[in-house]
Formats: sequence, structure tokens, C-alpha cells
Amino acid sequence: MNTQQNDEKKLKRGLSNRHIQLIALGGAIGTGLFLGIGQAAVLAGPSVILGYAIAGMIAFFIMRQLGEMVVHEPVSGSFSYFAYKYWGPFAGYSSGWNYWVLYLLVSMAELTAIGHYVQFWWPEIPLWISSLFFFIVINALNLASVKVYGETEFWFSIIKVVAIIAMIIFGIYLLLSGNGGEQATIANLTNDGGFFPKGWLTTGENGAYQGLLAALVMIMFSFGGLELVGITAAEAENPERNIPKATNQVLWRILIFYIGSLIILFSLMPWRQITPETSPFVEVFASLKGMQFELAGKTYYFTNIIANALNIIVLTAALSVYNSCVYSNSRMLYGLAEQGNAPKFLTKLNKNHSPINAILVSAALVAVCIVINKVMPEKALEVLMSLVVSSLVINWIMISWTHIFFKNKINNLGEPSKFPTLLYPYTNYICLLFLLGVLIMMWFTGLKISVELIPIWLLLLYVSYRLVKRNQNNRR
Repeated sequence: MNTQQNDEKKLKRGLSNRHIQLIALGGAIGTGLFLGIGQAAVLAGPSVILGYAIAGMIAFFIMRQLGEMVVHEPVSGSFSYFAYKYWGPFAGYSSGWNYWVLYLLVSMAELTAIGHYVQFWWPEIPLWISSLFFFIVINALNLASVKVYGETEFWFSIIKVVAIIAMIIFGIYLLLSGNGGEQATIANLTNDGGFFPKGWLTTGENGAYQGLLAALVMIMFSFGGLELVGITAAEAENPERNIPKATNQVLWRILIFYIGSLIILFSLMPWRQITPETSPFVEVFASLKGMQFELAGKTYYFTNIIANALNIIVLTAALSVYNSCVYSNSRMLYGLAEQGNAPKFLTKLNKNHSPINAILVSAALVAVCIVINKVMPEKALEVLMSLVVSSLVINWIMISWTHIFFKNKINNLGEPSKFPTLLYPYTNYICLLFLLGVLIMMWFTGLKISVELIPIWLLLLYVSYRLVKRNQNNRR
């Protein structure tokens, strides 16, 4: 009886292998790939392909570091728990709350984007109405069992994967058939200024930095969300088998979905035709303009079909990110509450074993986005998004640094690792140096405020941590 009662107070392992695989894949394919390539391409030209390979490798190393800790001890709270256990109480506190705030802000941004995508079809619908509708739907799905979340994310990811594969196949067809026009040739990768037309780091006409290193700042954030696999550990079936499998497959997925698609798409058009507001994906769809087919005696033009298909894809990508934000935020709050770093009422589970209070508290704060979209212009989120950039870098640094403490501890205890990371500790140092370099480039490439906010944010976390601990001591 006691065992049954204890089980009812714990998260339920309801995520199967296919759920974990697609959650990992969904984390690797987001709006950063579909819409965010334009800005990076303008800064670096075709060498942005190499940039995605470098950033993808760093993201993979960090996932392996997190994966080793998760497989060793599959618990809720993930890297916040590990930072708390192996680094120290403040590290665990700041890691968890930083991640929670990070994805609250990402949630707000995605809800705003969702509203804009809906207006593509129905411009008369106010932004806040669409945001409110999907806010209610996604949170309701997450209040159901974790299997419902897993199934929803599974199908969201399937749509994104099919879309990428379809674009790659269609791009190859345009290249080989000649239907892509005279401009479509693999020589586009080196024709105009070579593969590195703007070098590693140069100064443009307006005095701003450009080149591959400048583009890496934007590229790196396309991989935010891969750490979601670690959050699923407490609810994954057979985590010792499924987590390593999902983690290891991230590398070849990056190679196929990012590198493969970019090689094809940059071959289809000269890179100088790309603008910050567009992406090669958009241009490929545009290349179908004028093509038509007949069905049941009627003529249909590809132009409208493709525009609608693209909007469905980016809408699905945004819904997928928001769905994952709701899931990961609630589990992080639940983990923080179990550590004593958040109020205990957040550990309450509903009959479906979902952390109902953690979901509702996160939802209440994200609902501020609905109000912003109702009464304020979209630019009100710009400062918040600057904090997103800062929080994301902090998150990755803390995962890699915590892993060093973790390895020292288990090595001293003589405990074997079930999923050892690659080339420890060299990959940790490579990741930390790379992330430090990203911060330096952020300082010089228009994101200076994001770097300046980091010490302020860490100070706020420390002050709140001291207040929480003082309150706990007073209670005792």
C-alpha cells in the first residue's frame, strides 16, 4: 500500500522510445532552421554551412555530457538536480530558475509568432486571440498524461521531419533536372567570393562585424532545446537504453537535416540573393511560382499551395516549441520544489501524474504575453528576448561545468559510468571556450545588452537564493 501511495506521488514513466526519439529530433529542428538562416547567411555566405556543423558538434558534446549524468541518475529537474548535487546549492538553484525563466520568455515569443502565422490566413483575427486560443489548447494537453504530451510532440516532429525531407528531395530534383533554372548549380557554393566570401571575421561597410565567427552567434541558438531530452529522464521508459539512443542520433540528424539541406538549398540560388528577412527554404518554394497541375478537370497553381504549406510548417514548428516549453518548465519547477528551491505545493500531481500546480503557475506568467499582445506593440518583447540569449548561454555553460564536477565525484567513488561522454575532459573545455567565444562575439555584434544583462541576472538569482535560504532557516 505504501509503495502504491509513493508511486502516485511520482512522475510516471510514460514516454516510449519513439516519443524520446522524436522529442530529441523536434528539439533539433525549429524555427531557427526554417526561418533563421537568412541573417546568418547574409553575414557569412556559404560558409554558414560549416558554422552549423561546428555549432552542431558543440551541441552534441553538451548533450553527451548531460546524457551521461541523466543515464547515471534519471531524475526530475535534470541538470538543475545535478548542479545542486555535484556543484552546490546555489548552482542548482540558479541553474533551475534560469532555465525556467528562459523558457517562459521563449514561450511568450512563440505565442506571438503563432499569432502572426494565423494572421497569414485570417488577418482580421487579432494577435492576442490566436495566442490565447493556442495557449489554452497546449496547456490543456500538458495537464493530461505525459503520454499525451509525448504523442503530440511526436506528430509535431513528424510534420517537421517530413517537411525537411520533402524540401531536400525537391531541391535535389530541381538541381538534377534543370528545373531550378540556370542559377541552380552546386558551383553556387564557391562561385561568388569562394566558400568564405566574408572570411572568418571582417568589418563590413557599415562598420559591423561579419564573417563566419559573427554568424556563429546566431547559428548557436538554433540548437537551443536539445537539452529537453534530459528533462524527459524521469518520465522515460527504460532511460538507460532510450536516452543514449536519442542522444547519439542527434549528430547524424544534424548532418542530414541541417548540413544536408543547407548544401542543397545554397546550391539552388546565389547566396547574395538571400536577405535577413528570408531564407533559402522560402526561396525554394518561390521557385515553384508559375508551375501548375490539373486535377478533376481543374487547373491548380503551386504558388498558393506552397505558401500555405510553408505557413503550416512554421506554425507547427512554433507550436512544437511552445508545447515543449510548457512541458519542460513544469518539470523543472517540479524538480526545484523537490530540492526545496521552490514552494512544495508545486510537487502536487493530478490524477494523470502531471505536475498540475507547476503547469498552472508557469501558464499564469506566460499569460502576460496575451496581455502584451493585446495592449502593447510587439517591440515590447525585444528586451525579454535579449535575456533569452543570455539565459541560454548560462544554461549550456552550467551543464558542461557541472559535468566536470560529476565526473570528479564518480571517479573518486570508483563508480562506473553507463554512458561515458566523448574525450572527457577535453570536450568540456572545448565547449566552455566556445561558449566564452560566443559571449565575446555577442559583445561586438549588436547583442552587447545580452552580455551586460548576465551579471545583473546572476546577481538577482543570488539575492533571491539568499532570501529563500533565510526564510527556510527562520522556519526551522
